[in-house]
Amino acid sequence: MGRFWTLLSNLHSIAGYASVIAIESPAKDDDEQWLAYWILYSLLTLTEMVLQSVLEWIPIWYSVKLLFMAWLVLPQFRGAAFIYERFVREQIKKYGILRDHQDHHSGSPNGKGKKKFVQFIVPKKAS
Repeated sequence: MGRFWTLLSNLHSIAGYASVIAIESPAKDDDEQWLAYWILYSLLTLTEMVLQSVLEWIPIWYSVKLLFMAWLVLPQFRGAAFIYERFVREQIKKYGILRDHQDHHSGSPNGKGKKKFVQFIVPKKAS
């Protein structure tokens, strides 16, 4: 039973395959779903790391986490997109986190936003 439970709890690895498929498809909806999933998965993982000593005392934590992750990942429910649209996007708009990003890069047909991102990621060589 232990191996089966481990397999089930690693259900999120299906999301990696689905993310690649979403990137390669022309539709935007699946991209939003999987980006939202990875954002929420990262948030849950960080929260779990911080609260590990508390969560060890909750006997059903891993069952609840498994059900929650299945709800996030399964396309029938689109849970990740739902949470992102309902809660995360509201907070982003409320605090104006992406205001600068949208003003400078929205609708730039010449790819300036992508170019600036690459310049930010790739370190400049010292001369």
